[in-house]
Amino acid sequence: MPIFAALGDETRLALVRRLCASGPASVSRLSEGAGVTRQAISKHLQVLAEAGLVRSRRDGRESIWEFEPDRLEEAHRALDAIAREWDLALGRLKRFVED
Repeated sequence: MPIFAALGDETRLALVRRLCASGPASVSRLSEGAGVTRQAISKHLQVLAEAGLVRSRRDGRESIWEFEPDRLEEAHRALDAIAREWDLALGRLKRFVED
């Protein structure tokens, strides 16, 4: 899933956290204190948008970015399914070893 690759970068993960905590923000605001350029923030936001984690809207001359929670919920469900499969596989292995 591209979502996990997008969240695997520390800067992108920090952007998602910031958008979750503070709400929609412009690239200028998101780059404040980020330690990277506005251009770098824009590129990271584009990766997050391609993964479906954020979306932008125009407000005058600025793009305002906001978190898209539905995609993260989808990833959460996928991880839960994987966890259930692992639990079943480990249970089968345990029974095999104990027999």
